[in-house]
Formats: sequence, C-alpha cells, structure tokens
Amino acid sequence: MHSLGGRFGDINPNEIKFYNKLIDSLRLKGIEPFVTISHHDIPQELEDRYQSWLSPLIQDDFAYCADICFRNFGDRVKYWVTINEPNLFSSWAYMHGFYPPGRCSPPFGNCSSGDSDREPLIVVHNMILSHAKATNIYRNHYQARQGGYITIVPNAAMYIPISDAEADREAANRAVAFSAPWILDPIIHGEYPLEMRQYLGDRLPKFSPDEVDIVKNSLDFIGVNHYVTLYAKDCIQSSCDSRSGRAIQGFVNTTGERNGTYIGEPTASSRFFVVPEGLEMLLEYLKTRYNNMPMFLLENGMSQADEPIELHSELLHDIKRVNYHKSYLASIERAIRNGADVRSYFVWSLIDNFEWNSGY
Repeated sequence: MHSLGGRFGDINPNEIKFYNKLIDSLRLKGIEPFVTISHHDIPQELEDRYQSWLSPLIQDDFAYCADICFRNFGDRVKYWVTINEPNLFSSWAYMHGFYPPGRCSPPFGNCSSGDSDREPLIVVHNMILSHAKATNIYRNHYQARQGGYITIVPNAAMYIPISDAEADREAANRAVAFSAPWILDPIIHGEYPLEMRQYLGDRLPKFSPDEVDIVKNSLDFIGVNHYVTLYAKDCIQSSCDSRSGRAIQGFVNTTGERNGTYIGEPTASSRFFVVPEGLEMLLEYLKTRYNNMPMFLLENGMSQADEPIELHSELLHDIKRVNYHKSYLASIERAIRNGADVRSYFVWSLIDNFEWNSGY
C-alpha cells in the first residue's frame, strides 16, 4: 500500500514494475496469486496527517490505493483480499499496543496514548468501510471485465466452554462472535453481531443507512485465517483478571489450560495449540451462520522452537509440521463431508517467517 502512493504523492512506477514482474513470474510457474492490499503496515504519511485507521479519512485513501491495484494488476489477479486480519491488527495495535502505532491504555498496557476500550472498535469500523469502498470500485469498474473475486480476511479463532456450566457455554459463544463475526456479520448481514451490540452498547460504532448499502454483501467468498482454539470462561458471573472482565473482551477469559492439562499439544507460540477439531468446529459454525457461503482457509500452520542438536533431523524433515497439516486437513475433509463448502487450504508460511515484531 505504502509503495504505490496515495492522494498525497505520486505513484512509484518502480513498484508497479516490481509487482508486475512478481505476478507474471508466479503465473509462469503455474501459481495462482491471491493478492492482499493491506497486511498490517500503514504509510507513515497517513499516520502523521490524521492518525490513519482512527480517522474516516483513510477510507478514501484506501479505496484510491485499491483502485491503482485493480487497474494495474487485475487482468492477472483473480483473487483479492482488501485487508488481512483487521480484528487481530486492531487488537494488537490499538488494544495491547504491540504493533505500530502502539496505542493502548490500562489495564492492557501503558502506552503514551490510546484507549483500549474504544479505539479497536473505531479502527475496525474504518477498515470495514474501507473494504466496502474498495469492493464498490472493483465491482463497478473492473470485476465484469477482469473476472475476479474479492473479500476481507478476519482472524478466526474457535472457543470451547471451559466447563458445562451455562454461563461458560454462553461465554464461548460470545468469544467466537467477538472474533470472525465482528468482521463478517456487518459485511454479510449488515450489522455487528448481536453479542457485541448487547455488551458494547454505544461504544460500538453504527453504520448509516447509506453505509449499510455499500457494506452489506461486499464480498464474494469467506476467507479466514485460523490458528487458535482455546477454552472460554465466563467473566460476568465469575471473577476474572482486569483485562478479561471488560466489554471489549466480551467479558470472557480465554486460556489454553484446564485443570492443569493443555487443550492440545503446545507450539512455540504461547497461545497456539494443536487442536484440529477446533478447525472443524469453526467451519461448521461459519457454514451455519453464513448459509454455507464458499470458504477459503487462507492461513493455517504452526511454529516450532529450536531443538537440541540431536533433534535437528526432526526439524529438517518437519515431522511435527507434516503431522500438524495432516490432522488439520483431515478436519477439513470431515467438514466437507458434512456439507461445508470449503474451496482452499493455504499453509502459513511457505518459507521461514520473521513474524512482524517477534522475529528480530
């Protein structure tokens, strides 16, 4: 996004040339490109001018950038993702302050500025409207001629009640609704999930009737990234830590451990466990909630820690990772046999991955 320029500067012809060469090389090797327009980073210019995703001004800048991409690459790109994981990005950048611009407030963190209870909601709202405006441009000016498809991709977690108590079952439902449906419900149903409206009230931004017209049905397929299945514990009727007992978290505490036992085999990422049945549950959930719209699983994978020298052979041959993907593909097969319209499975990642601010 930042390389291609915006309304405040010229388009960089070298970047257009770079991406043209990349797309052409992929297609020459028989690889179908799925192109993401915005994956977490944002031009510093837009942050300096109006605080980027906190301002509605970004919507037209994002649409402008998307138009450039459609115009220059759309003859060869048939699958577009406007924004990757808006729900995860807003939480990590504006609730916890881990990602730039590093905004948060107690009890989530001690950043120099921010409001963890409100700003993630504003950011996602602007991201959804940015996506909708880009999709509107694509459908009105490019889609019929170029024959492609467009979507937005939330991070989609699954949650299991930590006990059989009704409160914990409801907490698990809330936790799921605060995940992928936060993004998908407005775009498919025209409004935020009932679970979010019930607990967030006036803090949750509202779409005007004109905005609903462009937001609703502004995707051609459901794309999701899935890594996490955790236990969910109710924080309305039970005491929880200061972070979990807040509306922005749905009054839910999530954990990978119950009675001293992990929900699945741990990985090198602290809240990522191997729980393939969680993916099957997620696909069934999405199938039911969204009338079995075609689904593309666009990220799934595991991280591994370094091993002692005597175990390097296992790392070299990716034994655990192979078994991981076998188990998750088997869960997809079960979901398909149960009627879920799943069209793809993407491994994250193709090569060694320096994970944003965790890889350096």
